[in-house]
Amino acid sequence: MELSTIKDAFDRVSKKQKLSSSKTQEVIDQVGREIEHALSRMQSAQDAGLATDQKTILTELNSKLNEIGPINQIEGSQKELNIGLSKYAKLLEKSFIMDISKAYRNVDFDVHTVNQIIAAHLYRQGLFDLGDCFVNEADEPEATSLKSPFVEMYQILEAMRSRNLGRALAWAAANRAMLLQNGSTLELKLHRLQFVEILQKGSQSDALKYIRTFLAPFAKMHMPEIQKLTICLLWAGRLERSPYANFLSPTHWERLSEELTQQFCSLLGQSYESPLSVAVAAGVQGLPTLLKLANVMATKKQEWLAMKQLPVPVDLGPEFQFHSIFVCPVSRDQGSEENPPMLMPCGHVLCKQSIVKLSKSSTRVFKCPYCPNEATVTQCKQLYF
Repeated sequence: MELSTIKDAFDRVSKKQKLSSSKTQEVIDQVGREIEHALSRMQSAQDAGLATDQKTILTELNSKLNEIGPINQIEGSQKELNIGLSKYAKLLEKSFIMDISKAYRNVDFDVHTVNQIIAAHLYRQGLFDLGDCFVNEADEPEATSLKSPFVEMYQILEAMRSRNLGRALAWAAANRAMLLQNGSTLELKLHRLQFVEILQKGSQSDALKYIRTFLAPFAKMHMPEIQKLTICLLWAGRLERSPYANFLSPTHWERLSEELTQQFCSLLGQSYESPLSVAVAAGVQGLPTLLKLANVMATKKQEWLAMKQLPVPVDLGPEFQFHSIFVCPVSRDQGSEENPPMLMPCGHVLCKQSIVKLSKSSTRVFKCPYCPNEATVTQCKQLYF
C-alpha cells in the first residue's frame, strides 16, 4: 500500500480531531456563558436588595444546561473521532510489516571490524562515555585510539560555539598544507570571522593590526576578499549598517563549524557522515523493497536466503550514490571493464555482453529490447562514467 493512502487516512483523522476539539470548545464556551450570566443575575439581585430566590436562578440555569446537552454534543463528535482512530490503527497494522527479520540474510561479519565501526560511530558523535563503555564490554581496547582525534574536534567545536576561535585557528595553521591540498579555504574563513569579531568588539587599530598580521599572507590568492575586509575598517563598531552586514550573520559560524568537521574527518581519512549512520539509513530506504521481495519469494516457495543476486533493483536516494554504477537492464549484471555499458543508436544502454548475445554476430542487425529500432554491434559506442 502506498504512503499516499496512509497520509490520506491520517489527514481524515486529523480533520475529525480538529472538528471534535472545535465542537468541544464551543460547548464549553456556551456552558461558561450561561454560568456567568446566572452569577451576574445573582450578584445584581443581591446588590439591589431584591429578594430573588437564588434557588430559582439555579433551577433556570439547570434547565438551560439540560437544553444545551453538552455531554450529548461532545459524545457525538468524540464517537466519530474514535471510529476514525480505530480504522487508522488497523490500516497501519495492515500496511506496515513489524517483523523485519524476513529481510534478514545470513552474512558472515568480521566481529572485530563491526566493533570498530560502532566504536568509531559513538566517538564521532561525541558520545565518549558510551563509546568507552562499549569498547570495554566488547573487549576492543585498541579501539580507544579512535577517541582522541574526535575529542580534539569536539573541543574545537565547543570553543567555536562560545565564539572562541583560538583552537580552530591553531588546528588550521598546523594542518595548513593538507587543507590547501584539499582545496579548502577554511583557515581564511576562520581569520575572517575573527577579524569581524575584533572589528565589532575591539578598536579599529586592533582590526587593522590583525589584517596586516594574519590576513595579508592570503592576499596573493584572495585579494578581493581581503579588500572587502579592509573596507570594513571604515565601519568599525557599526558593521551592521554597512554594505557588508552579511559578515555578521550567525550562519557563517554554523557553516564554518560544519566545514571544519568535514575537513577534520577528511584529514583523518574518514568520511564526513558516519559509515554506520549511512548504512542504517540506506537499509531503512531499501527495507520495504526487500520485505516485499522476501514475501513474494515465500509465496513462490523460493529460497530467499540462497539468492546470490537480487532480481530487482533497490532504488536509493541520490545521497547514497557515491560512485557511478551501471547495471544492465537485460542481464542485471553490473558494468565492468570487461563488460562496459554500450550506447545504442536509439539511446538505450546495455552491457556489452548483452548486446553480443542479442546480435550473435558483429555484423548482424538486432532489435533493441526496449524500442522498435534496430542496430549492429559496430554502431554501439562504449560509455564512460
